[in-house]
Amino acid sequence: MSTSKRGYDHSAIYYASDEELLAVVVPFLSEGLEAGEPTVVSLEPERSELVRRALPRSAEAVFTVVDDLYARPAAAIKSYREMMAGFVAAGARGIRIVGEVPQAAFTTAWDWWARYESAVNHAYDEFPLRSMCAYDTRATPRRVLDDVVRTHPFVATPDGGHHVGDHYVEPPDFLAEPRPVAPLPIQHTPPLVDLVDPNPSTARLAVLEANRSDLPAAEVEDLMLSVSEVVTNARRHGRAPVRFRLWSDAHHVVVTCHDTGPGPSDPFAGLLPAPDRDLGGLGLWLAHQLCTHVALHRDDTGFTIRLTAGHPRPRC
Repeated sequence: MSTSKRGYDHSAIYYASDEELLAVVVPFLSEGLEAGEPTVVSLEPERSELVRRALPRSAEAVFTVVDDLYARPAAAIKSYREMMAGFVAAGARGIRIVGEVPQAAFTTAWDWWARYESAVNHAYDEFPLRSMCAYDTRATPRRVLDDVVRTHPFVATPDGGHHVGDHYVEPPDFLAEPRPVAPLPIQHTPPLVDLVDPNPSTARLAVLEANRSDLPAAEVEDLMLSVSEVVTNARRHGRAPVRFRLWSDAHHVVVTCHDTGPGPSDPFAGLLPAPDRDLGGLGLWLAHQLCTHVALHRDDTGFTIRLTAGHPRPRC
């Protein structure tokens, strides 16, 4: 079945062995290659090699570096959209992709990758795309799988089946759901900075002065730019008071910005560029491009965005 006849098709693969994975992806990729469709594999290195060996030597599939492509959700969306736009401009009538979110994302970063898996149903719907997202059920936490079934319209199975997902939720509904964000360990300590209604320049200076990390200067500057943007958004589009807090140690810097408003009205805010700059959202998209992790949370007290630069060291 050619991709162009189906339009965008976003499927999940649940597998418990290499054989089950190959039983799904090899026919899928081979069919695309035989049809002359651009065919992309974005799997962890060991699984990429399995697929590479299972395909004919003459196969011209594109194998990408997962850690580069999936560094940040907004960056992954941007890269994939640029890649697919290039394929279409070159005449492609169909595109096939097999990918996987790195297992490192299953920790405290899963919240924004869950948003990614939902948002791509909208972000890629202009392309003649069939994509499959692989999840190893032996290594994927239950809470992650619970989100996967709600963000993928279809399920691909080793017996060649392609089924409609029973629990799929449309992106605007999924992205609007409250998503609790667990505090990072450093947030259980007193913040180094605690400001009410700061202006952007004050917040930027606070990052510079309170930074205790050994992060590269460029990474700290990216955080300062992100802080400036989210504080501006909170003051312009949120509701006072705006509370800005910061924690830092040798390995990372964590910032939260809270206001008493409802947060962005655009469910795709942060993952896609704002369609209207006057409505806000561009700053949040920049933060998603620049920070190690961005978490969004709504509750009865308002809206909180948490920015993280760097990575905490695991405890021994």
